[in-house]
This record gives sequence, C-alpha cells and structure tokens, in this order.
Amino acid sequence: MKPGRPLKPGDVVLTKIQFVDTFEVKERPALVLFEEKDNVVVAGITSNLSMGGVPLAKKDGAIKDSIIKLNYIFTVSPALVSKVLFSLGLEKKREVANELKKKLEPLAR
Repeated sequence: MKPGRPLKPGDVVLTKIQFVDTFEVKERPALVLFEEKDNVVVAGITSNLSMGGVPLAKKDGAIKDSIIKLNYIFTVSPALVSKVLFSLGLEKKREVANELKKKLEPLAR
C-alpha cells in the first residue's frame, strides 16, 4: 500500500521492516531520508531512549519521545509504507542532516 502522496525527506512513516536476526516482519516508524528509483531510504525510529541517535520529541510530532537511529539505515519498497504519520520541521531535519554529515565525514578524507 502506497501513501496518498509522494514521500518526502523528513516524513515519518509507518513501514514494514524485516529484522536482520530473524524472519520476523514488524510495522515500525521510520524517517524518510530520500526516495529514488522506487526505493525509500529510511532511518529507524525507536522509543528506547537509551539508544544513540537524534532525539524525537512529542513537540516534533511523535506519539511519544523517541530516537531517530542514524546507525540503522535501510531501504524499503514504497509498497511497504502504510502511511505518513507526520513530517519533521526544518530545524529537526537540519539536525538529522548535520548528524549524518558527521558520520559520513571520514569518507571524505
């Protein structure tokens, strides 16, 4: 099922995810980083606040305080995205982009 509008960077979506250590598939929230050639690249979101990543608060639109896990980036088919939950504001999108740049900086050396 594809959402009613094209996915945009900064959309928080509900998508089916297959876990690497099992064959289990669960529906989880994820942040859309970009969509290209019918692939959606997302970062996982968890409500486990002890995980590292970018904080996502209720004031940002989350149902409960969560973490955007920039160490858990994967690709899903748009068909696995069931709906767009909300979109991040500009400041939160910039925060995510800056944290990703820090992680990718060693590639440029």
